[in-house]
Amino acid sequence: MTTAAATRVLLVEDEPDIATLIQHSLQKHGAMDVQTVGSGDAALRAVSERAPDVILLDLNLPVLSGVEVCRILRARPGTAGIPIIMLTARSSEDERVIGLDVGADDYITKPFGLRELTARVRAVLRRRNGTMAGATAVYTGSHLHADFDAVSVSVDGAPVRLTRREFELLHYLVANRNRVLSRQRLLERVWGHEQYVETRSVDVHVGRLRAKLGSAGRQIETAVGLGYRFVE
Repeated sequence: MTTAAATRVLLVEDEPDIATLIQHSLQKHGAMDVQTVGSGDAALRAVSERAPDVILLDLNLPVLSGVEVCRILRARPGTAGIPIIMLTARSSEDERVIGLDVGADDYITKPFGLRELTARVRAVLRRRNGTMAGATAVYTGSHLHADFDAVSVSVDGAPVRLTRREFELLHYLVANRNRVLSRQRLLERVWGHEQYVETRSVDVHVGRLRAKLGSAGRQIETAVGLGYRFVE
């Protein structure tokens, strides 16, 4: 039995037996309110009707693939911040990279343990809440304006389109402005416990973020040998 305060999970899985097993496990052991749908288009409708706290998204879906669903949700301001964990039987590195690149927060390969899945859901929610806790809701500087609640970023009045990861990286840098943040700390707080990410990924994302921010990109400084900081 779930409560009104239970974590709302949207499970997108087209195999009924697997969906039932996951739903039962999360409701029993995770005290979560689980809604299940079996296709990509149904997932988008369900999110529009009632935004979940987290989405468990299979990659191999009818109508729209999990990658397409993730890409669409990340492009919409109202759903860009919903944590997504991808579920798939595919285990190649290329498939994992594609899933993470379109904005998935975590990736788990079938077959997986139900206790591990429950722990992953809790971890991704803790990570998101930890990243956002106490963070600046709106930042306005000489060039940069960022409304983090509205998932809106502009530079010199022109809107800037960021990926989910770039947005969260900017958010964390701004929330800790004028402080040097090591690459390892950025990995832990923005990427979490993903197994396939190296510290060089931080450098790549910082470089992309700087380029997209244009004149405001200079506010992200490199502390040689230490990490990065966002300066006023």
